[in-house]
Order: sequence, then structure tokens, then C-alpha cells
Amino acid sequence: MATRCCSFEVQAQVGDARAGVLNLSHGSVQTPAFMPVGTRGAVRGLSPGELRDAGSQIVLSNTYHLWLRPGPKVIEDLGGLHTFMGWDGPLLTDSGGFQVFSLKKWTQVSEEGVRFRSPEDGSPHMLTPELSVQVQEALGVDIAMAFDECLEWPADRDRVGLSTERTTRWLRRCLDARRHPDSTALFGIVQGGTYPDLRTAHAQELVSLDLDGYAIGGLSVGEDRSLLMEMAAVSTAALPADRVRYLMGVGHPIDLVEAVMRGVDLFDCVLPTRAGRHGQAYTSEGRRNLRNSPYQTDALALDPACPCSACSLYTRAYLHHLVRTDEMLGKRLLTLHNLTYFHRLLARLRTAIVQGEASSIRALQEEAAR
Repeated sequence: MATRCCSFEVQAQVGDARAGVLNLSHGSVQTPAFMPVGTRGAVRGLSPGELRDAGSQIVLSNTYHLWLRPGPKVIEDLGGLHTFMGWDGPLLTDSGGFQVFSLKKWTQVSEEGVRFRSPEDGSPHMLTPELSVQVQEALGVDIAMAFDECLEWPADRDRVGLSTERTTRWLRRCLDARRHPDSTALFGIVQGGTYPDLRTAHAQELVSLDLDGYAIGGLSVGEDRSLLMEMAAVSTAALPADRVRYLMGVGHPIDLVEAVMRGVDLFDCVLPTRAGRHGQAYTSEGRRNLRNSPYQTDALALDPACPCSACSLYTRAYLHHLVRTDEMLGKRLLTLHNLTYFHRLLARLRTAIVQGEASSIRALQEEAAR
């Protein structure tokens, strides 16, 4: 049986939607929750204090990129990733498996692992399940993700089946490679493409290994939303109620609400930060493109329902000006706002679940779809 360095408790439930608490080495996370993506140990443009102000409870970073630069030994010698980046809350690291998908023109996959050619300088590197765990434990994170293979969509059934079997073999190697299970949790990743029986069988196989938590991977890679949600529901139905469920790489506000309604607890996505850097804002009234000319003379707050500094101190006209002149402040303010909106959306959803208000959940679903 796996040594527990994390625990998860469901505190309330409405249908399949759950409100819970995830306890980790560096603190607790009230779920459902969204993780900002700090790929290289920083969420672009924001300090740890600003992340806290936005409502961030846990931050995601990336094994592959930190492995290449500055290297795990540098970070470990400086006190670990928490100290290195000045974030004292929980941290999760992606294993590097997603780079098998996103950098596929630079990779060669074999049973041993994945051979990368760095997109920065062309240098060769080999990342294996054992090395992935070694790096993540050296970083000192709260949650390490098992090394997996993420395929593009569509992929034929035979290829998905073989890839899923390899993901399981890699997971077993990750488990064998652990040296600090008392401080770093290990989450397995459910694969199976868009084939319900493969997903169910893989989830059941991972559950038999009694892992600290479970992620749902291989989605949000090109399939439409209805198929994504169908596969998320298939996956959560096969996962245990007493472990956290993490849907990787999702997504838009409506994706978050719809997935919570299907039993998902935890999310990450680059969308709110990337959109903010490109002048896009998610609000309670729908998405706004601050580059558009109607905002040039608009004296209203970006989102009257939002307490963030972008909304409480500035007008849409000023934010439009910052975006159109490519001022760094505009990117920072919209990034801060988008994360605040995502966090508040899930916090309000959590409250509705705790209070058993199905009507409030439906209202948030309608808001997120705008």
C-alpha cells in the first residue's frame, strides 16, 4: 500500500459535483480548485503575493523545463522549488509526459523513455520514468505526476491501447523509483483516448495500485467539448470517491463548471494567463477583447463583480490603452484578473455545492457559457 503524504476528503456533494479538501505537505487546497501554470517556476508576470491575492492555492510547474534549466541540483541546493520561487503553498509538477505530445517533432518515444532534442539549443536529452520521479522529488514538490504518454487526437484504437499499456508500465517504474513518498505524493494518469472501455479499464488498473491521487489525461488535445466531457465522466465514474480527481489541461470557464458537475476536483490550464497576455479578459458578463475599439472610451470597470485591482482601480478604456500600446502593465493586470475570475468561479461553485444549491450551480453554468 502506498504511503500517504496527502489526503482528500469530500465535504459535500450535489449530484456528481463535489466540494472537498486536499491536504498536502505545504498546506490544504479547498476544491474544486484551479492551478495557475508556472511552467518554468513562475506564472508569467505575477509574483507569489499577487497569486495569493488572486486566490491561488496551488501552482503547477513543469519537470521538463526545470530539468533543462536551471537543473534540479541547482534548485535542490537552494532549498527546493518552494524556496527558489518564493511560493510557500502546495506545488504540483507535470512529469514531462505532456512534452511527448507538445514537442513531438523533437522527440523519439521508446520503452525506455523519451529522447528529446531541446527546442532551445538542439542538445539531446533522455527522460525516463525513473529520472522524472528523481527530478520531481529533488524539486521537493507536494505532488509529482507519473510519467505518461499523451497522444494526439484522433488516434486509432490499437495505437491508443498500446500507448495506454506503456503508460501503465511507466507508472510502475515511477512507483519503484520513489525515494520520498512521505513528502511527495505520486498521481497516476488515466489514459485511453476517446475509447470509453479503454479509459474505464485503465482507470480500474490504476485504482488497483492504490495511488495518492488520479489525473485524467489525454484530453483537450483537439476533440470537441462534448466528447471531452463524456470521457471525463467515464473516467471519474471508475475512480475512487476518497481520492482527488484532476482533469489535466482544461480549460475554458464552461469546461470547469461542466467537469465539476461530472465529479472533477482539480484543474490546470494556460488559458487564463495566455489570454491575459493577448488582451483577452474572462468576466461574469462574458469574454472581452480589450483590443477592440469600442473600449477606447469605455469608462466602466472591466468586470463590476470582480474585486481585483484591474477592475477596482482602472477603466476598460485604460486597459484598452495599455493593451494597444503593448504596455507590460496591461498584460499583468489582465492576467491577474483572469486568474481571479477563474478562482472566484470555482469558489462560488464550491459554496453552491456546500450549501446544496443546485439552482446556483445552474446559474454559474449559464454564466460560464457566456
